[in-house]
Amino acid sequence: MITFNYETNFTIGKEERTSSWIEKILHKEGYSLGDINYIFCNDEYLHKMNVEFLQHDTLTDIISFDYTLGKTVSGDIFISVERVKENAQKFNVTFDNELHRVIIHGVLHFLGIKDKTEEEKKEMRNKENDSLSELNP
Repeated sequence: MITFNYETNFTIGKEERTSSWIEKILHKEGYSLGDINYIFCNDEYLHKMNVEFLQHDTLTDIISFDYTLGKTVSGDIFISVERVKENAQKFNVTFDNELHRVIIHGVLHFLGIKDKTEEEKKEMRNKENDSLSELNP
């Protein structure tokens, strides 16, 4: 089950469509859905978590906690709506495009895709783009 939680004045809308899309990507990659919780928040909320849990004193757009067991994907994904808005402007894309990229980015981490090296970042970006192409308007 995918749940969407809001710690800020924001909702993604079309939650059912987004959930179906995420589940479609999981199945395409050979995984099944466990429990994924999305928590949408502001910079302050996510910065506090970044410092407390990861000892990183920086702003970030996403933090994910992976509880995947075998091929059943589960986890918590925290997303800063403020970072997504700023990054959409920075990368000259729509807010919705950047939001969905971050939404699937967390899931791709749960599938074992990393983004530390340049090669890993390239693979992550390709998987994000492939996933975004599966999202129906």
